[in-house]
Amino acid sequence: MAESSPGEQSAATNPVAAALQSSGIAELLAQLDRELIGLTPVKSRIRDIAALLLVDKLRAERGYSTGAPSLHMSFTGNPGTGKTTVAMRMAEILHRLGYLRKGHLVAVTRDDLVGQYIGHTAPKTKEILKKAMGGVLFIDEAYYLYRPENERDYGQEAIEILLQVMENNRDDLVVIFAGYKDRMDNFFGSNPGMNSRVAHHIDFPDYQPPELQQIAQLMLGTMQYKFDERAQEVFADYIVKRMALPHFANARSVRNALDRARLRHASRLLSTTGPIGDDALMTLIADDLLASRVFRTEPDASLPTQEKPAC
Repeated sequence: MAESSPGEQSAATNPVAAALQSSGIAELLAQLDRELIGLTPVKSRIRDIAALLLVDKLRAERGYSTGAPSLHMSFTGNPGTGKTTVAMRMAEILHRLGYLRKGHLVAVTRDDLVGQYIGHTAPKTKEILKKAMGGVLFIDEAYYLYRPENERDYGQEAIEILLQVMENNRDDLVVIFAGYKDRMDNFFGSNPGMNSRVAHHIDFPDYQPPELQQIAQLMLGTMQYKFDERAQEVFADYIVKRMALPHFANARSVRNALDRARLRHASRLLSTTGPIGDDALMTLIADDLLASRVFRTEPDASLPTQEKPAC
């Protein structure tokens, strides 16, 4: 008789583990691990939330008292740290657990919610909320909703509508606010009603150079490209240099760097004479990276300083 795996044994003796397995949540959490390098505290918090909801369901099945959980969240961190991806997976997890009817994600910014004249904001905000019902509304750079310095700003109207819907429809909508940590702290400090409705505050740390290199390898594999040995060394150097420049955006900057390397790779192959093999089509070399401004000792005088791309 075949022996069962440790996971199967755990599921057989632990009702929470069994529920996790049967719900498909374990599969989604594993997918999150594959999609996102690092972010250990974020993944741990998402797992804790999933476990809490599973235990609440088990308690309800056995007749114990359970309060309706507050699932509105705040994701804070710099650009490119995976906030949108985690929000998408969170929507799927809540759908599989039965807390959301659809489990889709609607991502918006201030411009999607706030109007430019009297009577414009309410219908815009309500239309977005209607689209998001049954799923997750992800509001990026949410602090731009609140502009106290402008007396004629209509952001406060959008906030008041959001507050009402977050309270009255919390069994059919989860709102996730996202943005830089310091600005989000100020936003919640200026809106105590909003802060009281957000139960989960999750901070997304910046990636470290080895993690960014892993992210690059993951992206290259998805696109069916690869670095040769020298290019891999050059890219490690590129990451360190790029992180020291302004406007670094973590995984987003890595993707931009790879896109530009692919452009140089394509231009290089265009000038190649003779047949081009599969290996050449797939392989990025050091020269495809060394052409970046990051490696130049002198700035490009043809571009204004504030507009020079860190490509």
